Amino acid sequence: MNETEQLLEQVAVRARNSAHGRGEHAEPLPAPLGAGEITRAEGILGFALPPLLARLYTRVADGGFGPERGLLPLRQAVAAHEAQRASGWRWPEAVLPVADLGCAVYACVDCRSATAQVLLFDPNPGEPDLAWSVDAPSLAGWLRGWLDGTAWFCEESALGEDRDLELAPWAEFRSRI
Repeated sequence: MNETEQLLEQVAVRARNSAHGRGEHAEPLPAPLGAGEITRAEGILGFALPPLLARLYTRVADGGFGPERGLLPLRQAVAAHEAQRASGWRWPEAVLPVADLGCAVYACVDCRSATAQVLLFDPNPGEPDLAWSVDAPSLAGWLRGWLDGTAWFCEESALGEDRDLELAPWAEFRSRI
């Protein structure tokens, strides 16, 4: 089993265990998507999803698992992308919101990045140049931080949520709008 397959299996196990641990009235995880649904979403977006992100949606579930409130279902991620592109914010090309972190903050995947880097979009400072930072150099690393509890958004992380985050600004923002 290669590294990606191991990661997908670990995410699937954590997702199933988290779904069972949410109480008797919790909704089960959505079913995984078919390849046709990925193709349709990519047609609407105008860009391809990174392979790992597509495999999360087709092998684990259509969202509902992962950091914070979990990955958005793909249809909601596409709708959030379209809404952001239509808003007053200059939304970068090929950047897909994948997790709503609350207070208008999104974790996004740079679908043009070879590693599918995860970006943090926080419009609250009010300046487009200040709204974008690099959350994780890769989607795989972002997921590993969630799995092992070391990412800033994990309650058990040594970083703690009360600590001010000092993420690196996303240098490519200007060239992608």
